[in-house]
Amino acid sequence: RRILAELQRDAAQSIEELAGKVNLSRNACWRRVKALEEEGVILGRVTLLNSEKLNLGLAAFIAVKTAQHDPKWLEKFAAVLAEFPEITGAYRTTGETDYLLQVVVPDMKGYDRLYKRIIARIPLSDVSSSFVMEKIKETTVLPLDQA
Repeated sequence: RRILAELQRDAAQSIEELAGKVNLSRNACWRRVKALEEEGVILGRVTLLNSEKLNLGLAAFIAVKTAQHDPKWLEKFAAVLAEFPEITGAYRTTGETDYLLQVVVPDMKGYDRLYKRIIARIPLSDVSSSFVMEKIKETTVLPLDQA
């Protein structure tokens, strides 16, 4: 857990730095990191970017309802969503919404272009969007003390 906590905080640190922070030898730390990767606990290492500085300042959540719930439609839906880099998250949910999409675009015109491209590719019953006015908390860090 200490290794995972440190890597969540900074995945770019060297194995030597990491080993020092978790009180292990370099080799023991490297072996544990490799084992965590092989077990699928560590899925990858990424760099977090500032969306505002990259002209991707509008974040939105798109609630999707569909009248179709068969596996073939879901397979097509997932394939279509995979083609849109603006969609950074896609979730099948319970309740009144069937799917919730997380998107980032430059602005409202960018959102409108994305919306039109999505509905041109796959039939949906209802689409409603909520636009993020302020990010109060946004993290990729998992609560390891509860794992």
